[in-house]
Amino acid sequence: MKKRIVTFFTLAASLVSAASGADGKLTGLRIDATGTTELALKGKGARQQIIVTGKLESGAERDFTHKAHYEAAPNDVVSVDGDGVVSAISDGAAMLTVTADGVASTLPIKVEGSGSFPPINFANQIVPIFTKAGCNAGGCHGKLSGQNGFKLSLLGFEPAEDYEHLVKEARGRRVFPAAPENSLLLLKGVATAPHGGGKRLEPDSDDYRLLVRWIGQGLSYGKPTDPKLERIEVIPKQRTMTLGSDQQLIVLARYTDGSVQDVTRSALYEPNEKSMAKTDEVGRVTLFDQPGDVAVMVRYQTEVGTFHATVPLGAPVENLPAPRNYIDELVFAKLTAMGMPPSAACDDATFIRRVSLDIAGRLPSLEETRRFAADTAPDKSDKLIDSLLESGDYADFFATKWSSLLRNKRTKPADARGNFAFREWIRDSLRNNKPYDQFMREIVAASGAIAENPPVAWYRQVKEPQQQLEDTAQLFLGMRLQCAQCHHHPFEKWSQNDYYSFAAFFSQVGRKGEETIFHRRGMAVAQNKKTKQPVKPVALGAAPVEIAPDDDPRLALADWIGGKENPFFARSLANRYWKHFFNRGIVEPEDDMRETNPPSNPELLDALARHFSESGFDLKALIRSIAQSRTYRLSALPNEFNKSDRQNFSRYYPKRLPAEVLLDGVNQVINGRSSFAGLPPGTHAIALPDNSFNASSYFLTVFGRPDSSSACECERTQEASLAQSLHLLNSKEIQQALSADTGRAALLAADVRPDEEKLRDLHLLAYSREPEARELAIAKSHVEKPRNGPDGKPLPELQSKRQGYEDILWAIINTKEFLFNH
Repeated sequence: MKKRIVTFFTLAASLVSAASGADGKLTGLRIDATGTTELALKGKGARQQIIVTGKLESGAERDFTHKAHYEAAPNDVVSVDGDGVVSAISDGAAMLTVTADGVASTLPIKVEGSGSFPPINFANQIVPIFTKAGCNAGGCHGKLSGQNGFKLSLLGFEPAEDYEHLVKEARGRRVFPAAPENSLLLLKGVATAPHGGGKRLEPDSDDYRLLVRWIGQGLSYGKPTDPKLERIEVIPKQRTMTLGSDQQLIVLARYTDGSVQDVTRSALYEPNEKSMAKTDEVGRVTLFDQPGDVAVMVRYQTEVGTFHATVPLGAPVENLPAPRNYIDELVFAKLTAMGMPPSAACDDATFIRRVSLDIAGRLPSLEETRRFAADTAPDKSDKLIDSLLESGDYADFFATKWSSLLRNKRTKPADARGNFAFREWIRDSLRNNKPYDQFMREIVAASGAIAENPPVAWYRQVKEPQQQLEDTAQLFLGMRLQCAQCHHHPFEKWSQNDYYSFAAFFSQVGRKGEETIFHRRGMAVAQNKKTKQPVKPVALGAAPVEIAPDDDPRLALADWIGGKENPFFARSLANRYWKHFFNRGIVEPEDDMRETNPPSNPELLDALARHFSESGFDLKALIRSIAQSRTYRLSALPNEFNKSDRQNFSRYYPKRLPAEVLLDGVNQVINGRSSFAGLPPGTHAIALPDNSFNASSYFLTVFGRPDSSSACECERTQEASLAQSLHLLNSKEIQQALSADTGRAALLAADVRPDEEKLRDLHLLAYSREPEARELAIAKSHVEKPRNGPDGKPLPELQSKRQGYEDILWAIINTKEFLFNH
């Protein structure tokens, strides 16, 4: 670890230098094409994108592809345009000379077979045109029913079916080999004929000419011996760039016979952070003026790749706090590399409120806040964290999180018993710090009756193998496999076979009614719905396993999920919990972890996962490491450099309180009490056993409490709405609680202490801090001012003050400072 940190800081120094404008002059140029020292072009129409990389005095590299001057000698072998695309003209050898700022570099080129076009393969060359143009997208001809009588496979994953639909369906009316340009396919594509999808091709484009050639050559599908796409390669894979700069990409398709084709202009590009970068259809990435990390997903046919750009801000990073643990070392290393100074540390008042809300799901009590403020021990924060982790509130709060994700949902009254039992099992597991791999195993492989084994209740909501595998993957592996049920995953390597092989682990789940789950003896096997072929259980990216008919396949699956060699399990939970505390995952969204959605700090995610695994999957230890870090204690207030940062954790990212926490917090401040049918008086919202109480609490519904209908964290909404504001401002529920005789306002009005002292307590209770002098003066003046009643006569002092305190409490619970954890 120490060696890695030193290396990272060394790299950081060079990145900051590069971003600060101290790069110096251009000292050299490098030409990249296919990774070989000589560029070979074969066949008429052959072309190749090149990239020109300039090396500067600082050692930084910049893209000069669109700034360089190109000259080929002799000039009748190849031509080169201003974007660095080399096109074959005639057979022979040529030397390409590239110059920029007085610096030159050369690339030898050889052209063969320029007199004739090579045969066209439908799957390799024609289908990608439909994908690039959007013709086979889910909203067009790629949807299940097709569009206006013409159907294509989604994203071109079934080229044989596409060929049948295009060439043989409707008596071949879509293509006209005798006069290719008059084919209905092309007439609609260029919008000469009416087309609901509008213009999709330009008549002078390479794609149009390729389609004309394919139709004219006789509509060949290709030979069975033709090479198949093996993988794609993106050049460069990663680069450090400056704000507002651009980078040309090359995408190479590598085939099973060893051949390589430039598919840069046929691939699709999509940045994962659209606020940071944009891409065009020819592979040019342009950055905006926002520092951070951005990945560009590149897709061609069934294969995906990524380009990763690091964009430093370049500000000097000085006076970093001393790292408390490995988290700080890696976060501060990244901030130094980015040239992004972190915010200052938050004060004690902010910290106790923040950590109490994040761990225990509640505001700290008045006594806890005072005690923490008065404590001068250097380890007082550690003691606070430990006390929160050992509290019942921690177990309740995180049980609420997991109960929703595990679909502990009441769909009918008879479900109540099982829901209560499952929720209590989750709570006890968390309270007793059950190892996470054991927690997972007892759910995935649950058998028996709910009364004796509450995790069986999970199977009451996920009844089919498809639901079971999808929830398992999303919850415990951080993967969304739903797409792979019908077609190859568009953003990942997982195929339909991978999907159904994973489903096979659940193929022998038997059930007796809704309350009992058991293993049915027999061979575990699932049927691929596309091929109709049986597939045996295989974990994602793992080798097949032999499972005897008497053995429950789910046990083998649980062994693999919780195994130390599984690359997904620990990373998924580490990322999920990191987001819980920082309001953003290292991978975002937190349950969409894939190669094309890389982490913003890979070293940090790897370290969190490694420590979590080495601890024996200790959930409390993971939370303790996060909460003890200096990173977690950074202020939410941005400095002049990190205001736009949303990736590097240079400050705490504020988040709105969850619905249950907010309801409990409002009740705590105004001394209210919510009633929930069938539960003891005074039950806190974070202790509700299932979703059924949403229907009776408009507060919980409007503030986004999930309905436990999916395994996605996204079901819990954090977006603000007008309905939320109106509810807090003038709902009958809130107004009655504010004016109740047992409410905080009535108690404060009757309290004989000075108003100033009582107002200080209110601020400590709601915000965990003392009021500023101006706040105190305004509040005190409002409480003490005389008021008239409805009849215009002065109110008694006690009644007048009570109304004043009602106003103050109403104002407090409507402030952003109260509504957000910061």
